[in-house]
Amino acid sequence: MKLMSIASSSSGNCIYVASDNTAVLIDAGISKKKVLEGMSKRGLSMEDVKAVFVTHEHSDHIKGLGVLARTYKLPIYTTYMTAKAVMKSSAVGKIDESLFNIIEPDNEVVVGDITAHAFSMAHDAANPVSFYMTDGKSKVSVTTDIGHYDDYIVDNLKDSSIILLEANHDVKMLEVGPYTYSLKQRILSDYGHLSNENCGKLLCEVMSDKLKHILLGHLSQENNYPALAYETVAGILNENNAEILQKVSLTVATRDLPSQIFIA
Repeated sequence: MKLMSIASSSSGNCIYVASDNTAVLIDAGISKKKVLEGMSKRGLSMEDVKAVFVTHEHSDHIKGLGVLARTYKLPIYTTYMTAKAVMKSSAVGKIDESLFNIIEPDNEVVVGDITAHAFSMAHDAANPVSFYMTDGKSKVSVTTDIGHYDDYIVDNLKDSSIILLEANHDVKMLEVGPYTYSLKQRILSDYGHLSNENCGKLLCEVMSDKLKHILLGHLSQENNYPALAYETVAGILNENNAEILQKVSLTVATRDLPSQIFIA
């Protein structure tokens, strides 16, 4: 399996996942132009993409979905409540309802030779899910917009070869930053976003010999820095296992540029 972050931040998210024979996107929260530019920089083409999996209906995950769906007639896989919310969103325009394929948390769907498994996450959206995907040989997981984690989340992320996990904010930066009190409380709540520290703690719980690559994603522009996210998570991982970063790569996904293509 392969994974590339085309964009990952609090302002727009789009992740490319591929097996040997099939490619899909997880979320489309950036413009069609940015999707195409990001893929082109890594020698990839939208013509190979067979579906879009949507985690939830917030605009930073769907604002490019309408144009992509209309241009490429892409099947869209998401939960029933999310599909309803997407169709009501002014951010995407009209999407042919026949393109929507309804999935349920804790169930699987097969696209080409990729098996995608949806699992529920704690976030203030209609019925949000994260995804892990496998080709039968390796597993990649993408989890952002998660207010907190528990054993259920840990179990779904275990045995991944590649994980893209949210490191949204530094708690101290958020607390003293410009956001309103209500917005700060939303982000810090169990239905908000994962902090750098909690990201590191979660990674310690899912670490295994199979894990090769970690991408830190969905960073807040106002309440985090890439170097701070990296240093915080790396510090926690090293405290748990002093040699771990000699075995596992740790990278911060950027706002505007595609990552390298990570191979499981």
